[in-house]
Parts: sequence; C-alpha cells; structure tokens
Amino acid sequence: MNQPIQWAVNRMPKSDDRQLSVMSLDCVDKARSFHSGFPQYSVTPLARLDGMAGYLGLAGLYVKDESYRFGLNAFKVLGGSFAMARYIAGEMGKDVSELTYDYLTSPAFRAAFGQATFFTATDGNHGRGVAWAANKLGQKAVVHMPKGSAKPRFDNIAKEGAQVTIEEVNYDDCVRMAAAEAAQTEHGVIVQDTAWEGYEEIPAWIMQGYGTMASESAQQLRQMSVNRPTHVFVQAGVGSLAGAVVGYYANLFPNDPPKFVVMEAQAADCLYQGALAGDGSSRIVTGDLATIMAGLACGEPNTISWDILRNHVTAFVSCPDWVSARGMRMLGRPVKGDPAVISGESGAVGMGLISALMEGDRYKDLREAIGLDRFSQVLMFSTEGDTDPENYRSIVWGTDLS
Repeated sequence: MNQPIQWAVNRMPKSDDRQLSVMSLDCVDKARSFHSGFPQYSVTPLARLDGMAGYLGLAGLYVKDESYRFGLNAFKVLGGSFAMARYIAGEMGKDVSELTYDYLTSPAFRAAFGQATFFTATDGNHGRGVAWAANKLGQKAVVHMPKGSAKPRFDNIAKEGAQVTIEEVNYDDCVRMAAAEAAQTEHGVIVQDTAWEGYEEIPAWIMQGYGTMASESAQQLRQMSVNRPTHVFVQAGVGSLAGAVVGYYANLFPNDPPKFVVMEAQAADCLYQGALAGDGSSRIVTGDLATIMAGLACGEPNTISWDILRNHVTAFVSCPDWVSARGMRMLGRPVKGDPAVISGESGAVGMGLISALMEGDRYKDLREAIGLDRFSQVLMFSTEGDTDPENYRSIVWGTDLS
C-alpha cells in the first residue's frame, strides 16, 4: 500500500489580505511586458488533454508546459529575471518599463550601472534562471545548492558562467548562506523567492515575474473557449509560485474565483502543516527534506505567499513521492490523441494527485470537499521538464518504482 496522501481543508481565519495587491493585474502586465522583450521569449504551450479528461471523468484538463521556457526547461527564470530588472531599475531611479532587453544589454547601460553580484540558493531551476539572466545582462551570479543536488542541474548553472557550489546543508540553510555572503559583498544582492521579516521586496518581484506564466494560461484558456477554470492545482515549495498563481487568478476573478488546491512534497509540507494547525500562523519543517520533488524541498514558507494562500486556497495537500512519479508517467505516456508533456519530478505532482482523486474512492472525501467532478475545468502547471534527465528516465521508463 502506498503511503497515503494527506490533506487539510482551509479553515484558517482570514487576514486583511493586504498582500493580494502584490499580484495585481497591473503588476503582472508589467512583468509580462518585460519578459516579452527578450528575443528568447515565446508563450509556452497549454496542453489540452481531452482524452485524459474523459478518462478521469472531468470536463477539461489543461497543463501549462514550462519545459519550453526560454530554452531553460523550467519556469523559474521568469521570477529571477524580473526581480533583477526591478532591482536595477530602483538603483538607477527608473521604472522597470524603461529597462528593455535592448537597453539592459547595451554599452550605455553597462557604463551607467556597472555590475552587481546576484546571490541565490537553489535546487537547480531558480539558480539556472538567475545565472542565465545575469549572463544575458552582463551581471555576476553566485549560486549555492543544497546537499544531494543533481550533477546535471549543477552543470547547467555552471554553463551560464555563475560561481556555483553544492553545500553539505539543506535548502533553507543555503538561503541563509547566500544572504550572508550578499550582505558582505559590495554591490551584492540576494535574489530569493522566499520572503522573511525585512526581506520582502525582491520576493514580491519574483512572484510578479511568475505571474507571466499565469497570465499566459488565462489568455490561452480563453482562446480554448474556457473563460474561467473551475479548479487550479498548483505545487509549492516555499509557496512563491503558488502565491503568484493564486493571487493572479483571485485578482482576475474577484467575484467568482476558481477553487485552489496547493500541493507539497510530504517531506517538506510546511504549508499543509500550517493549514492543519488552523490558527493562521505558518509552520516550519526541518531536516534533510528528502524527496524526488527537489524543487519543492523547502521547509520555510514565504511570508507574502502564506498570507495570500491562507485567504484564498480551498485545500492544502501533502503528497508522497509516488504521486509525482505517477503524474510523470501519465503526462509522458498520455491517452491516445493527447499531446505528451515531459514533466519532471516537481512539475507532475498535480497530474498524479488529480488521477488519485478521480480514480477510485480512496480520496473521495477530498474530491467532494473541493467539488471535483464531471463539470470541472481543471488547470495545472508542469513547472519543469526533465531537468534531471537520468532520474526522469528511471521513473518514467520504470526502473524506479516510486
């Protein structure tokens, strides 16, 4: 018997919801405009899985495929690049709308601004995005990775010219290490998507960068004659992505929002633990945070995102690794007629959870609590492709039976 999925319906007391404005439609429009100026920009596909929807008993199932993002195989670059631009704009006394890609890569910009060093901690995708953006904009990057990080992810960061190390500590300790080094470096700045007391501006900008993906998905759904998804499934590490997606869609449909389901790796389920406690305060999970979902192996929640999530999420779900492994296989080998989606360990957990909810009655209580049924139009985000190709093959081709 597989380790069970655990879940908590959101019964937390509401706050004043002041952080929802971070993901205002205007802020997200600004981020999307910035990203669209990159020559590498294109809207990533929204895979329409009609066959899978029919098989599972849903009206529609749509998967945002971020394996195509900027050629980097993951969505994370959206946040780091926009935060870097917002930081540079602030230092130069400009609005970010003035900092086009052409200007940021020009000799005039280099003469006016010089170079900063952007520090970050990462399991791979965020660090690669920061390193890529720094490389493109003529800046420096220093990246620390937690113990157990995959060599291909390390190599991808190093290829972008960043100084990169794998440390013998977990992700949250890597964040503290990067922050301390940035504080001691001239023109050093920490670019991290987790917020804490006194460090909230840059994480808010990162979340707005992620909003580009949410904005694209809403537009693509409308093009498919789906005005509004009934359900949005989104995964969480520190919760920045989840807060960005939930915040954007809550602002887009203020009077009739979708039902939001937030999923975490069971080894690092800090948001679920907060929802389970039910008092509105966040919780921290410690230890090695060992999971195949490396991008979700974060034990300390982003304070900005937590405030958005506690006000708007319907249910928080703690998922064992088998949920992600099942999702990877289902997306990679879909129902006949549906497009295949190459979805990595942190990208496929939504597919695995949706299938667990709809196939059989083991999780009937959760299915009914969120109202998932044959009328549901479901949106999920495959946030990465095969960023660890060897592990991806071992799971999808069947040598790893997680």
